[in-house]
Amino acid sequence: MSDRATAPAVPRPVPLPPPAGPGRWPRGRWPVVLLVAVLLAQMAFAMVTTAVRQTPTIDEPVYVAAAAEYVHEHRLRLNPEHPPLGKLVIGVGVALAGPHPGASSTGDQGESGRRLLYESGNDPWRLMLWARLPVIALTLAFGLVVFAFARDLAGTAAGSAALALYSFSPDVVAHGALATLDVPAAGFLLTSAWLMWRARRRPAVYVPLAGVALGAALATKMSTLPAAPVLAVLAALSVWRARPGPRRALRAVGGAAVVALVATAAVWAAYLAVDPGLRWSPAQHVPVVHGLRGLLVELLPFPEAYRDGMRVQFGLENRPWQGFLFGRLYDGSLWYYLPAALLVKTPLGTLVLWAAGAAAVVALRRSRPAAPYVLTVPSVSLAAAMCGARDFGTRYAVFLPLFLAVAAGCVLLVRRRWTAVAVALLVGWTAVSSVRAYPFYLPYSNEAFGGPGRTREWLHDSNVDWGQDLGRLAVRLRERYPGERVWLVYKGSGVPAYYGIQAADPLGVPPERVRGLLVVSDSAAAKATGRLAELLGGSRPVDDVGHSLTIYRR
Repeated sequence: MSDRATAPAVPRPVPLPPPAGPGRWPRGRWPVVLLVAVLLAQMAFAMVTTAVRQTPTIDEPVYVAAAAEYVHEHRLRLNPEHPPLGKLVIGVGVALAGPHPGASSTGDQGESGRRLLYESGNDPWRLMLWARLPVIALTLAFGLVVFAFARDLAGTAAGSAALALYSFSPDVVAHGALATLDVPAAGFLLTSAWLMWRARRRPAVYVPLAGVALGAALATKMSTLPAAPVLAVLAALSVWRARPGPRRALRAVGGAAVVALVATAAVWAAYLAVDPGLRWSPAQHVPVVHGLRGLLVELLPFPEAYRDGMRVQFGLENRPWQGFLFGRLYDGSLWYYLPAALLVKTPLGTLVLWAAGAAAVVALRRSRPAAPYVLTVPSVSLAAAMCGARDFGTRYAVFLPLFLAVAAGCVLLVRRRWTAVAVALLVGWTAVSSVRAYPFYLPYSNEAFGGPGRTREWLHDSNVDWGQDLGRLAVRLRERYPGERVWLVYKGSGVPAYYGIQAADPLGVPPERVRGLLVVSDSAAAKATGRLAELLGGSRPVDDVGHSLTIYRR
C-alpha cells in the first residue's frame, strides 16, 4: 500500500462566512426582523413612558421655545450656541401640539422657555411630550443604523447584539427621551461613519449621503465639529479603496471635497429652513473671540449665526465652572472626568463588551479595515470633549454607546465556542441592569457604584438631577406630607407652583426659621456651601424622590 493511501487526511480550514452586505439577509430573516422589532419596541416603551412622567429638564424649555419661534415666527434669535436642525426636529412636535405662542419675549432664552410653558395658556405636560416624541422617533431610527452597521461588519448576530446594547443603554434611553440635542447629534455622526464604510463599494452613492449626515450633525451641535475632518479623511480612504487606477489619489481628494461641500450645504439649508432671509438678531450677548479661536471661527464656511454661536460657545468655555466627581467639589474641569463618569454610568456588561469589541475590531484581520470608521470618530470626539470646561455629564459623550455598540458586535467574529454564550450573557446582564433602573434612567449608575439610589454620591447635574422630578415631588408631598411646611432648593427650569408645590426659599431667611420639610435637588446638595451647607448639616434625610431630590426634616 502506498504512502499516499495510508497518510491521514488533513482537514481543510472552514472559511468564515462573509458579512451580510447591503440589502442581503440570511435565510430565516423573519426571526431577525421580529427580534429587531422587539428590541426597538421595548426601547420605545421605556422612552415614552419616561417622557410622560418627567417635568422639563434644565435645557429643554430653551430648545422648545426656540423651536416654537422657528415654527411661528421663522426667526433666528434664541439659543444661537446650537445650530437649528435639532430644534427643527423638536419643532415638528411643537407644531403638532399647536401651542399658544404668547407674547414675544425680549428677555433671555430661559425666560422665553418659562413663558411659553407656564404663562401662555399651554399645558406643559402635553407640550413637552409632543416636543420629545420626534427625538424619540429619531433615537429609534438610529437603532436601525447601529444594527445595519454591525451587521455589515460581522453578520446578523452581531447586528442584533449591537442593537440590544444600544436599546438597553441607560444614557441613550435617558437622553433619547428628552427634547435635547445630544442623541440626535451623535446619531447623525454614526450614520455618516456607516455610510462612509459603505462607500468603499459604491462611493458615488454613499459619499454624498455621508456628507448629508455629517452636515446634519454639524447643524445640530457644534461639538461635532472635531469629527468633520476625520470623516473627510474617511471619505478619501473609502474612495481610494473603491477606485484603483492612475488617478486614485485625485479621486480620493475629490471624495473628501464632496463630503465637505455637501456637509456645508446641509448646514446652510438648516438655517435657510428657519429663515430664507437669514435675518440674524441674537437675543444674548455675543462675545468677541481673539487669537487662534477667533481666526478659526472666521474661517468657518457657515452663516454668521453659526459663527456667532461658536463665539458664544467659546465664551461659555471661558466661564468659571464647578464640577463634582466621587464626592469632591472642585473648580474648573478634570481631563479624566468623562472616563470616570462613564465607569459609573455604563452597565458593567456593556463596559466589558466595549473593551472586547474595540480590541476585536483592531486585532482581527476581517474587521481591521473597519477600525478607522468605528473607532476614530468617537476617539477624536471624546478627546475634544475631555478638553472642555464643563464637567456636567456623560451626555457630552453619548456618541460612545452608539459607536462602541457596533464595535461590541464584532466580538462575535472571534470563532470560539464560548464567544456567543459570553456575549449573550453580557448583553443579558446589561438588559437586567437597565430594566431594574426603570424609569429612573437619568440617575442610573451600575451595580459597582450602588445603582441609581447612590449616583448622587459620585456625580451631579445631568448625571443625576436635571430638574426632571417636580411632578413626582408634588405627588409625594400631597400623598405623604399633606399640610406640612415645605422649603425648596430646586435646580431646574420648572415652575414648582404650577405643579401645586407651595414652598418657600430657605436661603433667604435665618436658618433657625427653617422648620418642617427641606427639599433639595441633589445637584444643589452636591455643591452646597455656606447657608445651604449649614441647613443640610442640621437636617436629616427622610425621603427620596426619583433619586434626584432628597427630602430632609428639620
